[in-house]
Amino acid sequence: MKVIHLIGGGDVGGAKSHVLSLVRELGKHIEVTLVSYRKGPFYNDAVKMGIDARPISTGNIFADIRKTLELVRENRYDIIHSHGAKGNMIAAIINRMTGIPVVTTIHSDYRLDYLNNPLKQMTFGVINMIAIRKIGYHIGVSGSYRDMLISRKFNPQNVFTVYNGIPFDNEIPPCSRHEFFEKYRIPFSEDSILVGIMARLDPVKDHETFIRAAAEAAASDERLRFIIAGPGDELRPRLEQLAEKLGVGDKICFTGMINKPYDFFQNIDINVLTSISESFPFVILEGARCSRATVSTRVGGLGDLIESGVNGYLIEPGDWKALSSHLVELAADEGKRSRMGRLLREKAQNNFSLDNMCRTQLDIYDRILRRESRKKGGKLYDIAVLGYYGYRNSGDEAILKSILHSLRERDPDLSIVVLSRRPAETMRTDGVNAVNRFNIFSVKKVMKQTRLFLAGGGNLIQDNTSTRSIRYYLYMLELAKRYNAKAMLFANGIGPIKRGFNRRKAANVLNMLDAITLRESLSLEELRKMGVTKPDIHVTSDPVILLDPVSDEEVDRIMETENIPADKPLIGISVRKWADMSYLDSIAAIADYCVDRFGARPVFIPLQHPSDVYVCEAIMKRMNHEASLIRGLYQPEELLGIIGRLSLMIGMRLHSLIYASNRAVPALGLVYETKVEAFLKEVSQPSAGDLLNMDCAEVCKVLDELWNNRGEVRERLKKTKERLVVLAGRNVDIALSLLRDS
Repeated sequence: MKVIHLIGGGDVGGAKSHVLSLVRELGKHIEVTLVSYRKGPFYNDAVKMGIDARPISTGNIFADIRKTLELVRENRYDIIHSHGAKGNMIAAIINRMTGIPVVTTIHSDYRLDYLNNPLKQMTFGVINMIAIRKIGYHIGVSGSYRDMLISRKFNPQNVFTVYNGIPFDNEIPPCSRHEFFEKYRIPFSEDSILVGIMARLDPVKDHETFIRAAAEAAASDERLRFIIAGPGDELRPRLEQLAEKLGVGDKICFTGMINKPYDFFQNIDINVLTSISESFPFVILEGARCSRATVSTRVGGLGDLIESGVNGYLIEPGDWKALSSHLVELAADEGKRSRMGRLLREKAQNNFSLDNMCRTQLDIYDRILRRESRKKGGKLYDIAVLGYYGYRNSGDEAILKSILHSLRERDPDLSIVVLSRRPAETMRTDGVNAVNRFNIFSVKKVMKQTRLFLAGGGNLIQDNTSTRSIRYYLYMLELAKRYNAKAMLFANGIGPIKRGFNRRKAANVLNMLDAITLRESLSLEELRKMGVTKPDIHVTSDPVILLDPVSDEEVDRIMETENIPADKPLIGISVRKWADMSYLDSIAAIADYCVDRFGARPVFIPLQHPSDVYVCEAIMKRMNHEASLIRGLYQPEELLGIIGRLSLMIGMRLHSLIYASNRAVPALGLVYETKVEAFLKEVSQPSAGDLLNMDCAEVCKVLDELWNNRGEVRERLKKTKERLVVLAGRNVDIALSLLRDS
């Protein structure tokens, strides 16, 4: 593999450290070249480190592009890896000319770059934002930066994370405090407790918060002294004036740039960072390398390294009072400083080493090349998935999560796009590219670029909800076939389809498909009645049976948040708005019966927000006893965890029953549509009969039997789940076989 890195070359601080250390380490495994568009310290350091560094600095941007293009073509690089505005711009242009894939590392929040220079912000900043959008793959140097890019609608599948890493096995040249003070003309007593911040003097680093905290802390402990290390002539006079104004001008020393950072970190007692925005700063890792006690703002990925109160402290940006308090506390307790510093080093060494950074980066290069190689016939996406997604319906979101997880488990390099009502939310929660399902231009573009179209789970082909809904899904399936994509109904339920025109249209379109999988056998009977015979049809199971819950600790946290008692048996109730709502009194009576008969606590679990919440509240007002209501909007995995704590589930929403079966919880179904009855038959669970005509006395008898035999029922459900899991796996088998044939 051959990779070329492009960077402006004027870089200092974290970006410089990241690129130089990464390129040098990568050079042990692959062919790597570093292009610097400026001669100077960055380029000189690269040469000293033995990196294959090439200076391109003509003074003419067009000449720089031409020389870079010649270098790229001559050496036939597999990947271009860019950093910063100039590197990104040139990489984007060369990608357009050569087709060589480009990945860029986002070292900072590019919207905050050049904050103290409006002219550069309007030129270089804007150019960089445009270039980043033109680049296909992106790396954030922390999980939070990855989330930031996804929130800004970058394709989640092409956004990766490479945490900064430093070597822990090389020897640090010793530097005594006396040598340090002399070298940088620091006028403090050598027995002072030194608090240091190493960061360029820039508004985003927020040195004012550091100075205000220093003033308050120094008033409490005379031993405290403060060092501000970093370049920045423009801002320094203002910061010095603030220090004088607050009465700590003699207790704060501005050293300017420190070329050997470990001289600094060896001699401070407490390491501080006050930035309002960061990625994953090297200064915290370098301080950790020297086992320094650390106080930092909660920015970037630092929450992944610092566990506040254990191996350091995290504060909110601008909170100088909290910073001051922690400084005074640490100054007074040498043992705590030592303990926190040691624990921080241990975690940094285990998780943020240079070796980890290099291995992660190499894996990303491999993934990029695999993805590029599988693009066939100009198709951008392997699979497009459509369902009732983006409506905050837990059942449908669970279907999507299950489909995505199952596909990725089998082939992590699949390129997938989802048609969603809320594409930004889908991108954020599911880590997948998404477009608005009602934007016909975006949808058609996706269809043209997709090899396999999946109508993914749920009860899409029915007109009980509306004719508009069924015609929308049929149109989408028809459109996929028009653009020569393979098309499949993925674990769907069919019907009811009451209108003659809709039945005929559905039969015509479904006969055009390449495969159909159904989540229960009643849907197969319905297809036969409609005359759908041409596709391969298989009865499988709902993909949600494959979904795993969150951890027990996370469930405990949610239940505490929602005030759900842990000392009572819990019976879950899931309801929705339907017809004339005449069933509310009956469900209230059933919930009260569960309290009186079983000593249980009813827990209402909305699966669609906010509509289900209103129905639950209406029922609770009709009850004689207290009940709990889960008001938060939770992910399916979280609801699975909660439902796993129940003794019984009384479910109207189909996926409340599927969740219960997933967790082997005995369930009683409230039947409002045939899909509920069909699923109950698949898992051999009882029905309360027609929702609008329930006999409460008979329902209570069924509940008694279910409660008394719940242990046996749980064991039967565990075996049933094993069967359903195997069947659900066939959905993916069939989909991937279609993809291979496309």
